[in-house]
Amino acid sequence: MELTQQQKLRYNRHLILDGFGREGQERLLSSKVLIVGAGGLGSPVALYLAAAGVGTIGIADGDVVSISNLQRQVIHTTEDIGKPKVASAACKIKAMNPDVKVVEHEIFLSEDNALDLISQYDFIVDGTDNFSAKYLINDACVMLDKPFCMGGINRYSGQLMTHVKGSACYRCIFPEPPSEFEVETCATVGVLGSIAGMSGAVQATECIKYLTGVGKLLTDTLLTFDALTMQWSRFDFKKNNRCALCGENPSITALKEYAFQPCKSK
Repeated sequence: MELTQQQKLRYNRHLILDGFGREGQERLLSSKVLIVGAGGLGSPVALYLAAAGVGTIGIADGDVVSISNLQRQVIHTTEDIGKPKVASAACKIKAMNPDVKVVEHEIFLSEDNALDLISQYDFIVDGTDNFSAKYLINDACVMLDKPFCMGGINRYSGQLMTHVKGSACYRCIFPEPPSEFEVETCATVGVLGSIAGMSGAVQATECIKYLTGVGKLLTDTLLTFDALTMQWSRFDFKKNNRCALCGENPSITALKEYAFQPCKSK
């Protein structure tokens, strides 16, 4: 790939970056990333990946923009209220960087579409707010040997992890989702809007690192933070050989959709 003069100017700070350079930028331009969820986490992820020059960005979300989203979902504006989130996000991405091809998937992830959708991309970013989608993403990615970065926020805190083939998956830490009645959502307990940006920025960085081969990923690690104290903690763990999904004798061989449904007022 021969970078144009405009691309050399646009990505100059990457091109002069030690360990990144032209090769790293070319890898980004030829990559395809799927962002599941165009909400609080997906918003900063989409903006940073578009600015970085990821060649193809797919966005999957079946929701529309509501006024309660705007406190943290920074890719959307007041004028976007009532519009599909994928269309709103695509408009901002295209305006930011014409190099980027945006693929709009105006759907919620399900056991019927997850494998087909995820198989089309090089890296998956989990920007969802419900356990049904998180376990679908984890399970589908493991089954397809696809790398992904999971993010979750609630109240004033967040957690993140990255999975690649051979590393621990989400089920290695949390084998099964909690009871539906034990789950807190941002719609019921609230969330500090700015922590969506904190988590999303880390997820975008993990994606870029994987695609370019720079740095060390958050594999076999759960990264958590508390915004009230600005305390960041790393919990290292190993792949569970008895994991029902990625262990030596897996019992989970097909996708199963849990009862949790997308939060319409997220």
